[in-house]
Amino acid sequence: MTTAPGRRSSTFTRLLRHGFTDPSAADRLLDAPVMAPVRADPVLLDALGATADPDLALRGLVRLAEAQPDDARPALLSTLITAKPLRDRLLGVLGASEALGDHLARHPLDWQALVTYEPADLHPGVAEFERDLATATDPVSLRVAYRRSLLAIAARDVCGTTDVAETAAELADLATATLRAALGIARAEAPDDAAQCRLAVIAMGKCGGHELNYVSDVDVIFVGEAVEGADERRALQAATRLASHLMRICSETTVEGSIWPVDANLRPEGRNGPLVRTLASHLAYYQRWAKTWEFQALLKARPVAGDTELGTAYVDTLAPLVWQAAERENFVTDVQKMRRRVVDNIPRAHLDRELKLGPGGLRDVEFAVQLLQLVHGRSDATLRSGKTLDALAALAAGGYVGRVDAAQLAEAYRYLRAMEHRIQLYRLRRTHLVPDDEADLRRLGRSLGMRTDPVAELNREWKRHAAVVRRLHEKLFYRPLLDAVAQLAPGETRLSAEAAGQRLEALGYADPAAALRHLEALSSGVTRKAAIQRTLLPVLLGWFADSADPDAGLLGFRKVSDALGKTPWYLRLLRDEGAAAENLARVLSAGRLAPDLLLRAPEAVAILGAPEGLEPRSRAHLEPEVLAAVGRADDAEQAVAAARGVRRRELFRTAAADIIASYGTEEIPAHADAGALVDRVGQAVTDLNAATIAGALRAAVRAEWGDTLPTRFAVIGMGRFGGHELGYGSDADVLFVHEPRDGVDEQEAARAASTVVAEMRRLLQLPTADPPLLIDADLRPEGRSGPLVRTLKSYEAYYRRWSLSWESQALLRAEPMAGDEDLGRRFLALVDPLRYPEKGLDDAAVREIRRLKARMESERLPRGTDPALHTKLGRGGLSDVEWTVQLMQMRHAHEVPGLRTTSTRRALAAAREAGLISERYARTLDEAWVLATRVRNGVMLVRGRAGDTFPSDARELAAVGRYLGYGPGHVGEMVDDYRRTTRRARAVVDELFYGA
Repeated sequence: MTTAPGRRSSTFTRLLRHGFTDPSAADRLLDAPVMAPVRADPVLLDALGATADPDLALRGLVRLAEAQPDDARPALLSTLITAKPLRDRLLGVLGASEALGDHLARHPLDWQALVTYEPADLHPGVAEFERDLATATDPVSLRVAYRRSLLAIAARDVCGTTDVAETAAELADLATATLRAALGIARAEAPDDAAQCRLAVIAMGKCGGHELNYVSDVDVIFVGEAVEGADERRALQAATRLASHLMRICSETTVEGSIWPVDANLRPEGRNGPLVRTLASHLAYYQRWAKTWEFQALLKARPVAGDTELGTAYVDTLAPLVWQAAERENFVTDVQKMRRRVVDNIPRAHLDRELKLGPGGLRDVEFAVQLLQLVHGRSDATLRSGKTLDALAALAAGGYVGRVDAAQLAEAYRYLRAMEHRIQLYRLRRTHLVPDDEADLRRLGRSLGMRTDPVAELNREWKRHAAVVRRLHEKLFYRPLLDAVAQLAPGETRLSAEAAGQRLEALGYADPAAALRHLEALSSGVTRKAAIQRTLLPVLLGWFADSADPDAGLLGFRKVSDALGKTPWYLRLLRDEGAAAENLARVLSAGRLAPDLLLRAPEAVAILGAPEGLEPRSRAHLEPEVLAAVGRADDAEQAVAAARGVRRRELFRTAAADIIASYGTEEIPAHADAGALVDRVGQAVTDLNAATIAGALRAAVRAEWGDTLPTRFAVIGMGRFGGHELGYGSDADVLFVHEPRDGVDEQEAARAASTVVAEMRRLLQLPTADPPLLIDADLRPEGRSGPLVRTLKSYEAYYRRWSLSWESQALLRAEPMAGDEDLGRRFLALVDPLRYPEKGLDDAAVREIRRLKARMESERLPRGTDPALHTKLGRGGLSDVEWTVQLMQMRHAHEVPGLRTTSTRRALAAAREAGLISERYARTLDEAWVLATRVRNGVMLVRGRAGDTFPSDARELAAVGRYLGYGPGHVGEMVDDYRRTTRRARAVVDELFYGA
């Protein structure tokens, strides 16, 4: 029958939408006679589209259906439609494994092994697998039974019923059951040999560690003993024949192929040694002749088949030797050399695709974990696990590996093992190479859950995880090497500059040669200073490497050390106070602002020595210190310089505390509440700037009038300054108000007030390398056209007659910050009726506020800026949230006392408590405001200058990401999270502010 062109086009579109790459072939397969009962059912097409390779799954299904006996085919097809667990399992396997599809075509009834879906079936162990293999009496039937069990393991794997570690453990348990079955077949065929000897099979490698691949050599060691009364020589010969027969059963190719090679080359003397030895012979060998790698291999030794008592005795006897191996001469160096030899032997053409042995591959994780186990496991029995992930978790729990490092390494290891599993599952071939064929990559990506762009997503995730593994492998595995690098001196040949440079490059240093020069300058020589530096540097290098800019961290450390190296307390502080060294490393490598502040006042390192040293100081403590310093100065310029010195130190304290709380250290875990961090920074910078302005005011008054100005004078904070929400780069918005003292002429008072304002601004604008403190008075009546300073009566007259809605809104954040306290309080009493109107706002006022906000959005956003990423004026940014909150304040503050606050977050919380905004909307706005503020703070910390958008430079963007809690490779998630958070906030703003 000919298919109409329109129908064919529609069908092809539907097939493409479900993931088929060859819709023409798929359409023909669906039209096959055996598919007639199910071809029209949409459930089947959806299920095929959910597989790794829908084309492969459909071909396998048609082959399986055609191979069914006539009386069994209806059961298969009807079950496919009605039983979702079976459908998912069967099609999942067919779409991921061509080899298992071939097996089902040869053994068409084996699909029934997937029918059972009971809890006991989810995680079978050795006993269940032994039961499944019990009917096998020869190598061919054993191979078939093995593949049937493998089919069930693969089904659980591809459907996500088991995770990668559980799948690997099931494969190891199946291998154990298979070895036992093979040994049983060998014994049955040679009963005389079996009667003469005891034979134990010891699993090594991944089988021993319960983390086997789908296709892998199964590494074993054989231990034999004579039964009581038997001749030992003849008993070992009999055991050798049994062991050889077991290996042939598993390894030889039959009409059903082979199971897997059994590899006994890890035995003493390797291929040159006897296949079977007694326990005493093994012990003698390991005591006298064994090499370092042989003890490393024994980490995973586990008795799996044969004589259980003998196998257990073997492991128990050799275990003490394993945990003494780290005491051997050159132990660490030998392990490191062995790993390098493995990499050196990889063909260059395969290096970038080697998932197991290449740099950043699975072996990097395993070697790093095993080295740390062997070094620290001597005294800590909790580390003595044969499973890589369990051992890594134990290393983290014991403090031998950082928790974040361990989590990242475990995540990467799981991902790489999952890739390895799915690569091998396709054709059940022993390979560790990532395919380079587009179709293979697409299947692999889809098998790991990637659907949008499987190939690109797969390559991106693979490279990201490999980079994490390589970085952490270098950090953990080469810790002793880093110590040697730190001790490098000119002419030293213990470690070549090239090799050291490669290690530093692997750690993320962009300029390893410069890093080496810094290391040599810091650690060369025989002085006590150099000795302490050699102790510190290996650890510091690792902490620097955890940042987005290790080179900057190391350079900053050298500069600080050069400035303070002769100060007795400096290196002692870093050596003896564990937090100080790590805090310093975090601060120096987090960006430009904090290091620049520190290098202008290196003695501030002392702040980092204890957690209480990082507590920001309040205005009540800062202002007296600043005023005292001003009082000691000879002139106004010196006075402001002294005030700036206090500001520099305290700004460093605040920045350092912010960085350390954001990154976290062993002593100070990362702060979980981003809002608390923002509030802390905002309050600290506000208090610091208020104290500095008070100092500048005192200096300006003293320059001409001594202690008493002819007029009372107050500085009113506005905007974020008044709201206690300043960031590191914020200007200080202010109003200036004065009131003539009794008996003072008003014109004289006005001249004095104007002179003080001009002098304050001049002093605060003197050139300096410190972050500037700019005071902005543009929110005053009449804006830039109006006088800089007015009397209280003048403000009263203006606001009574001419005040505009935006001025009332601006006054919501007015708060006295410096000068005459009584005058400041009276100013607030004057403006309270304006900012908290008794009758709220009428519709015209609301429309005017909305109009002003819309105009600001359209006119003030810088040209070319992505409105979704501008933290201040962009969609869902600071301005959106603040105007929404301020509108609620002006409408309801007269009746809700909690709204009478200058703080955005406190006002938002009060509105929520009063029922003016829902819990969900309030949380959405708060999250957006906090995130935008943190981004601005992060940009200033990283770049050393203010900015309202994410940096375009990749390294700076990564540094902002680290500050916000996004690790390496997650910068894209940071930007996506920002877009998502602010998009939700804008939706709330549209509803609450604009009435949309």
